[in-house]
Amino acid sequence: MQLSANVLSLRIPPFLSHQHRQRHRRYSLSTRPFKPKLISSLAKSSKLAAALQSETLKTLEWHSLCNYLSSFTSTSMALSLTKTAAIPVGQSHEESQKLLDQTTAALHAMEALKSQPLDLSAIEDVSGILHSAVSGQMLTVRELCRVRRMLGAARAVSEKLTAVAQGDSLERYPPLLEILKGCYFQMELEQKIGFCIDCNLSTILDRASEELELIRAERKRNMENLESLLKEVSVNVFQAGGIDRPWITKRRSRMCVGVRASHKYLLPDGVVLNVSSSGATYFMEPKEAVELNNMEVKLSNSEKAEEMAILSLLTSEVAESEAEIKYLLDRLLEVDLAFARAAYAKWVNGACPILSSKESEVLVSYGADNALSIDIEGIQHPLLLGSFLRNFTDFIASNSADPSVLDEKSGGMPAVKSSNGKSSFPVPIDIKVQCGTRVVVISGPNTGGKTASMKTLGLASIMSKAGMYLPAKKQPRLPWFDLVLADIGDSQSLEQSLSTFSGHMSRICGILEVASKESLILIDEIGSGTDPSEGVALSTSILQYVKNCVNLAVVTTHYADLSLLKDKDSRYENAAMEFSLETLQPTYRILWGSTGDSNALTIAKSIGFDRSIIERAKMWVECLKPEKQQERKGVLYQSLMEERRRLETQFKRAESLHAEIMELYYEVRGEAENLEEREIALRAKEIRKVQQELNAAKSQIDTVIQEFENQLRTADSDDFNSLIRKFESAINSIVKAHHPGDCFSITERDASSYLPQTGEKVQVKRLGNKIATVVEPSEDDNTVLVQYGKIRVRVERSNVRPISSGKRNDTISPRRSLKRQGERSREFLSNSDATNSDAIAYSPLIRTSKNTVDLRGMRVEEAAHHLDMAISARGSNSVVFVVHGMGTGVIKERALEILRNHPRVIKYEQENPMNYGCTVAYIK
Repeated sequence: MQLSANVLSLRIPPFLSHQHRQRHRRYSLSTRPFKPKLISSLAKSSKLAAALQSETLKTLEWHSLCNYLSSFTSTSMALSLTKTAAIPVGQSHEESQKLLDQTTAALHAMEALKSQPLDLSAIEDVSGILHSAVSGQMLTVRELCRVRRMLGAARAVSEKLTAVAQGDSLERYPPLLEILKGCYFQMELEQKIGFCIDCNLSTILDRASEELELIRAERKRNMENLESLLKEVSVNVFQAGGIDRPWITKRRSRMCVGVRASHKYLLPDGVVLNVSSSGATYFMEPKEAVELNNMEVKLSNSEKAEEMAILSLLTSEVAESEAEIKYLLDRLLEVDLAFARAAYAKWVNGACPILSSKESEVLVSYGADNALSIDIEGIQHPLLLGSFLRNFTDFIASNSADPSVLDEKSGGMPAVKSSNGKSSFPVPIDIKVQCGTRVVVISGPNTGGKTASMKTLGLASIMSKAGMYLPAKKQPRLPWFDLVLADIGDSQSLEQSLSTFSGHMSRICGILEVASKESLILIDEIGSGTDPSEGVALSTSILQYVKNCVNLAVVTTHYADLSLLKDKDSRYENAAMEFSLETLQPTYRILWGSTGDSNALTIAKSIGFDRSIIERAKMWVECLKPEKQQERKGVLYQSLMEERRRLETQFKRAESLHAEIMELYYEVRGEAENLEEREIALRAKEIRKVQQELNAAKSQIDTVIQEFENQLRTADSDDFNSLIRKFESAINSIVKAHHPGDCFSITERDASSYLPQTGEKVQVKRLGNKIATVVEPSEDDNTVLVQYGKIRVRVERSNVRPISSGKRNDTISPRRSLKRQGERSREFLSNSDATNSDAIAYSPLIRTSKNTVDLRGMRVEEAAHHLDMAISARGSNSVVFVVHGMGTGVIKERALEILRNHPRVIKYEQENPMNYGCTVAYIK
């Protein structure tokens, strides 16, 4: 295929040879101007620094600020970057200054082009088209036209900026021209596409190639002949009544005529191409038109093939220029962002910040006395200002027909009100930090603007790095910070099991790890969320560390002790948020060098708290003043020493009690070991003893019988009766001597009249019929103090019974059987129940952890709940020891009330000398 002589060669452009283009490409790529890194490319490569910087941008609401900027962009590329907060941010002082210079130049260009503003909306994002071309996909006519329009718009932007710069004698536009310097606008590619394609009609022109022009000319002639022939045939068919009107159409890509099915004979040897849905009409190709139709199909295919070849060549040209076009798009994106920043600066009436890289430069320029590392006057929070300006714009638009809306006092600015009736215009603040200051401590009342002021400084630092003007007066000055790191807001994380305090400390620890000598740190309410004394100590230590490792740290606090750091080190500075005592409202202004009060008592009084509460709070404030700290420390030390002595005494008592309990435990455990074996041994021993006694009794009886028989042989018959009575008495005395005595023959009447004596062994029913020793009898309250092992307990006299001499000897004998004691106790209990059916046997009155409920230290409701659960959990015929203590008596009264009314409690015994602060309840 050969192109027309008038068309530029698609293979070898006349404007630029291949070798020259390659040299130009290497030159343009090697001399490209600075391309700022996006916000996601951080100064530090560590993941921790990236995570902290991302959290800081989220905390400072950087995305919202970029969203305001997006409304001033012209291209889809810039809109996407601003919507995702991915606008360029300088990674060095030089890069940020270059961005600021571009913004300034764009502002001047906007003023110069006021009558004919620069139109960047025609710059389309063709990166997807370039990717398709490089990947081998053929571009369509519309896609090639989009590339051409983009190239033409880019060239127009460059030419307009160059024209403006040539008419300026102050050389204010070089930063803008520097962006497009080295760009190759692909004029020959633009001309080729324009020569080959009509973008208005989206068609390929005949002049695109000689072959295409010849094919289309031949096809035109052939189509004229075909249409003439078919017109003649169609008229003949119509005149013959074969159709209602002449009808020429196309079926199956071939020209034909319509004819009634009944008249198809009018076209002998004609080819039926199609039939209507009703079958009444045939679409037939006349015999004479077959060759012409064949030629039409052939020429149409040739035309499409030639067009595809032209599109393929143009696509290859675009693919070869992909690097230059992408580079051009990047530069145009920078231009669009520069004009967007300029438009934003004009919208907020912003001022260009001065970025200082070193404090020495400031000291030389302004002198040691007046040198300020940060000097920002009348700055407004960018987000609050943006919200106000949007509302103001809507307000003006809705009231444009009413000229009385303008407020004369505000110089034409209407007084826009917020929903609560107050003016929503943000209060300007001054931020002034002396050179050499490393830590600024801001104090003041809640809702006084401490956090908002700190966020304003953080946003101002990032905006200046991104080349944006600040909404401030005069010309603000501040350092260039490599990182802006903030800990503001609630850092609680249930997912990571972090409390509020732990979350803050974790983030601050990470901030201290990645911060450098050029970093800005913002910490809100440092040291809060824990004990105030520990919070002050930890905050002081953190600030003393921070002053040596960062450029500037700004913290807010309610701790007055942190404001005292300035007296010891000049690197600390104080600031306070102003509070009007007249209106009891914050003014949102910063008082540098001052210490602010929280004004909590004043605010509480204005809300309507009781006067006695306020007065008592003032007394506490007086007691907590620093000058009284030493006195408080002395009293606290003395009380702590007394508490220590008390705890040591309690510890010794507890240790002694523990030793006694362990001794008793080992004694009981020793008795319980090998119980069955010991039982068998004791039973065998008792059997042997009984057998011995039986043998002895039998022997004695045999001896008596033998003597009776001997005397019977020699006695007279008159003496038989007396002899028999004599020996019967002897045998009865032997039997009586070996008959066991009844240990439990004492009647209930004898027990009720029994008076135990000190040191006497008695049987105690409440201890499971155990044998105990009387320690102290009492005739007044009808009780007896007894001791069983290590345990002393006071029981009612009716529960104490004497024991027989045999039983008493049994208790002294070391050979007694534990199981036999249990059997005899049960025998005694059954006898007692048979004698008095009304008596109920309860578990031993021995206090253990399982039958004790301790209510001390609980609230009344909580104690009532625990006591009710303990009573419900106990079994029948058991006891519960209710420990309520000896305090105010509230818990005790509630416990007694529950015991009186509980359906399971039969009776209860209040505290006694053995159980102070404890009540025993009997459960049925």
